[in-house]
Amino acid sequence: MIYALRVWLTDRPGALGAVAGSIGSVGGDLVGIDILERGGGRAIDELIVSLQNESDLDPLIAGLSSLEGVDVEDARVAGDGVADPRLDALETAAALVTKNAVGPLLSSLATSSRRDFQGDWATVVDPDAAELRSTVGTVPPGAWLKAFLAGSRASVAPRSGDGGPDDVAWADLDVAGLVLVVGRQGRPFRLRERRQLSALARIADARWAELTARAPRRSWQLSGPN
Repeated sequence: MIYALRVWLTDRPGALGAVAGSIGSVGGDLVGIDILERGGGRAIDELIVSLQNESDLDPLIAGLSSLEGVDVEDARVAGDGVADPRLDALETAAALVTKNAVGPLLSSLATSSRRDFQGDWATVVDPDAAELRSTVGTVPPGAWLKAFLAGSRASVAPRSGDGGPDDVAWADLDVAGLVLVVGRQGRPFRLRERRQLSALARIADARWAELTARAPRRSWQLSGPN
């Protein structure tokens, strides 16, 4: 059984070693680490752990929680095995830059973002018209998204995309005048994830600029070959 655990731990030498020791004490194997956020003397890591039996999960969580300065935020089955977030981001970027029309570009951006961030839904929205340009999953209405984005931009903290509600992350496509929005329940979006989402939005925006620069305006809405 492969599990993904989000763990808060004190950001000091030896803290991760103690976590690894606790995993080993229940017969588990630490097979992947992704640092999601650091600051204030603490780090948030996503650990990929291999366990021999499903019944080992509760003792593992109990053992980790008993360590000084360690809290388990979330534990879930890693259904696709051992993922590599950095490789996923590169593959998504490569897919975006090969799109030859705006329709497939926005569709790929929404679909890939939902997959890469394990979102419940993702959409590319025109915030001015409250128009959903591409969606995957059960997406909130355009009017709700328009109001949410307007409220987010009114606050200094989340304006850069680095902050905002725990369950929603968004990033601007400045040239396109669109916004990529991803939502999920149960696991807050962390700083590294928000910055990765912003980077993907910038790549898609650059591709949008290339496509629209060489196509008549009336063709921007048309589908095209992948």
